Amino acid sequence: MAVNRSPSPPSLALRTCPPGSSYAEGVREHVQAAIQRQEQTPVTAAVQGRKAGAASLHADLAMAREEIKELRAERDQLRGTMRQQLGHQLDQISNRKLTERITELTEANGKLEHELAKLRPLADHVQELERDLAAARTSLRQMIREGNHYQQNQ
Repeated sequence: MAVNRSPSPPSLALRTCPPGSSYAEGVREHVQAAIQRQEQTPVTAAVQGRKAGAASLHADLAMAREEIKELRAERDQLRGTMRQQLGHQLDQISNRKLTERITELTEANGKLEHELAKLRPLADHVQELERDLAAARTSLRQMIREGNHYQQNQ
């Protein structure tokens, strides 16, 4: 594994990232504070109190970068999973509303069909009465004509 001999300091990477691009709100300040603390105090070996060597620091940096890559990949995977779950939940909400609307419309249709069934005999009766009225008018006209004809002949 090749080790980058001139790694960019984390503070440079942090400064070049646009605000909010790769850190959650509030995390950026903590990262900056940690970077400043690390720049002010030298890294020492915990057991013997000696300063860590350049090779050790480069190895640690390489491992940290690899871990960051893995964490970012995991974060991206989790984001994708959350998006899919949210989309599925939204689809279920939409489907539920559509199902409720279909049920409402079906019930309304049933009520209208029931009312129409009640009105059909009335409509038939109205048509029968209209035919009787037309026949009565025709009969009345004929009687009026005959009455006028009879009066003219006398």
